[in-house]
Amino acid sequence: MQTKFVKALTVASFVAAAFSATSTFAADKIIKIDGSSTVYPITEAVAEEFQAAQKVKVTVGESGTGGGFKKFCRGETDISDASRPISQKEMDACKEAGIQYIELPIAYDELTVVVNSKNDFVKSLSAEELKKIWAPGSSVKNWNQVNSAYPNQPMALFGPGTASGTFDYFTEAINGKAKASRSDYTPSEDDNVLVQGVASNTGGLGYFGYAYYAENKDKLRAVPIVAKAGAAAVMPSPEAVMNGTYQPLSRPLFIYVNATAAAFKPEVKAFVNYYLDNAPKLVKEVKYVPLPTEDYTAVKTHFKAMKPGTGFNGTPEVGIKITDLLSRIK
Repeated sequence: MQTKFVKALTVASFVAAAFSATSTFAADKIIKIDGSSTVYPITEAVAEEFQAAQKVKVTVGESGTGGGFKKFCRGETDISDASRPISQKEMDACKEAGIQYIELPIAYDELTVVVNSKNDFVKSLSAEELKKIWAPGSSVKNWNQVNSAYPNQPMALFGPGTASGTFDYFTEAINGKAKASRSDYTPSEDDNVLVQGVASNTGGLGYFGYAYYAENKDKLRAVPIVAKAGAAAVMPSPEAVMNGTYQPLSRPLFIYVNATAAAFKPEVKAFVNYYLDNAPKLVKEVKYVPLPTEDYTAVKTHFKAMKPGTGFNGTPEVGIKITDLLSRIK
């Protein structure tokens, strides 16, 4: 009787141990993601659905594109969200650490310039006027310094911090050089802080990804952009992004996948495939612009081939086509 009890206890212990080991193994399947606050809503939406379907834990941070790449190039994350291409400095850091990456465009964003909802005098802003406001050393303090028809009202500027990919893209597109910007503005890597800053200041002006404007239309007003002299003022919209008229502030958004993780961690490969399969629906749900169907097909083919590297030379490019970008990576 005692022998049977001991045997039963032994079997029960074995089963418990096996269950514990299985549970530990499942718990070890964690996909770590960090990076752009702009890309965050897309990746978070994908992660929520993937976790429910696959029982794999996915953590998504938003320390900014630059902050995300620092972690990624130290091997601390599997995927890095980015609202601009990887920089030369980041390429060098990844190379030194032996980190190879697969560059995957996943959506378009219409980087949006906003003013306070009570601002009724700014009907549009040209790229040249934005440069006048945001250029390094700019002395613009009041709205009438931008346009003499505007009131003599103090201007309060809000924008992404220097670790942000949005900061890099905006400064490249408007000032002609990434990271070239006046420094006397209120910066934050948290786009919700920028939203609140502009919303609480009648003279406020800021810029960030379209999704954060779309969620706060009651507090903010988007400003139509004039790309060059003689051009029409264009509001940010999916249609304007797709037909190429919202310039120069349309941009692709990316995820960068650790190539080793994609090859040897099945859960990472499964997550990326799930991401690309569901991006058209989820990108639209969080108020960004899905790539054309043929571009998603090209991105999926690129990931399947596991081609590491980037199609950029370390700086953002305005107006780049996805298929042209992918063809550069051999």
